Amino acid sequence: MKYDVIIVGAGVAGLYAAMHLSRDKKVLIINKRETFKCNSFYAQGGIALAIDAEDIPSHVKDTLDAGAGLCDEAAVKVLSENSKAIIDDLIERGFEFDRDKDGKLLYTKEAAHSKERILHAGGDATGRYMHYFLLQQNPHPMLTDARVVDLLIKDGECYGVTVLDHRECRNIYADNVIIASGGVGSLYAYHTNAPCISADMQGLCVMKGIELADMEMMQFHPTVFVDNDSAQKLLLTEALRGEGATVEDENGRRFLFDYDERGELASRDIVSKAIYDYNKKTGMQTYLSFKNFEYVYFTKRFPNLYKNLQALGFDVPKQRVPISPAFHYAIGGIKTDVNGAVSGVRSLYAVGEVASTKVHGANRLASNSLLEGLVFGKRAVEDILKKPCEKKEVLFDVANDVMSFKEDKEKKNLLRRIMWENVSIVRTKKGLNSALEQINALLKEKIGKLLKFRLLTAREIVLAALARDESIGVHFIKKDDND
Repeated sequence: MKYDVIIVGAGVAGLYAAMHLSRDKKVLIINKRETFKCNSFYAQGGIALAIDAEDIPSHVKDTLDAGAGLCDEAAVKVLSENSKAIIDDLIERGFEFDRDKDGKLLYTKEAAHSKERILHAGGDATGRYMHYFLLQQNPHPMLTDARVVDLLIKDGECYGVTVLDHRECRNIYADNVIIASGGVGSLYAYHTNAPCISADMQGLCVMKGIELADMEMMQFHPTVFVDNDSAQKLLLTEALRGEGATVEDENGRRFLFDYDERGELASRDIVSKAIYDYNKKTGMQTYLSFKNFEYVYFTKRFPNLYKNLQALGFDVPKQRVPISPAFHYAIGGIKTDVNGAVSGVRSLYAVGEVASTKVHGANRLASNSLLEGLVFGKRAVEDILKKPCEKKEVLFDVANDVMSFKEDKEKKNLLRRIMWENVSIVRTKKGLNSALEQINALLKEKIGKLLKFRLLTAREIVLAALARDESIGVHFIKKDDND
């Protein structure tokens, strides 16, 4: 069976790409698990945009400043200049952002933005609302509960994928493949990602010799409730701090101003490192306080957080909530150009969190992630449609690799601990070298292909971190005591 386009992943990047492929195209979306198990579904805060032409330079500057000099300015301009058209397109198709009583769009501000330019939906459920809307709009078939375990590449061209479907592997061919599979959350002991976001496609690309970029740039969200038994933790959106929530210690002291004059509104990397450092120095628990919120406003603006925190026993907004940083977003990923085309492989694209367009540099600006997925998902399709496709038929043998062994689960949990302890918010050369040694040892053991994907991705993160001696953005490398 052959398709015009295969899309790997059913988050907003993949679904918005699918929306721009007409019904007369033969398209297949491949989704690893249930459709809602993607990072898009859990995006709370909103989507950033340049609200008019005059705001583009400011949005670009804020993105570049947050990225600490490592953004590709051309890619950032593509992101910002296309942002309003993307939002207008969603609204014209029927998507409803939150509005005031007069019907005007409600904009909010988040950390490191110079003005209010972030739209939201359902209060604190923007990603969920957008994901559901795009699913409703999707005109193409979806293969669910199937995972891509190989890319069919020959002579620098992609011809399709191998899927593991009901424990059987089979090849599915396509003129073009778009990877939109998300980040790497399950590599870490504490994360905010959907449970099935496990770095498969990044590791597969390493196996295929496809370049990954900026893999040391892993973003940790500063305000996460981590006191539950699952690896996925409860994110407390940036919008809370943007609208008045404060970070304080056990004594109610707002210590963030010791680290940055912007306090709670400093960029995520600064706030995460500040909390980590302050906790290490004082041994005190950190809290997020909502005392500046009026009760009715809080329940309407953040209805899902209100419900979830009440269910956990917190009387919000009266009561503060203990927080910790946790892994949140993979800035690095599969290296692409500004059309999502993967370097060195024709007919292969990557969009959204799985990709590295260098639009985020060393630190992603809040609420630029949904926007990135939409902008570059559309651009990938536009690039595909521009190119004539006269691909000759090439058949591949179906790979017969062992996908997993019983012992792999324990090794996955070990990897999560290694990454959290040595490759997270604050890194040292000693810790990174220890992580590398342990990952290399695991790679030499009898392991399944799925665990190998994770280990290869983790190793790329460690190697990239070791290669960058100076701290910048989310990559903070502390001198070892014996240096």
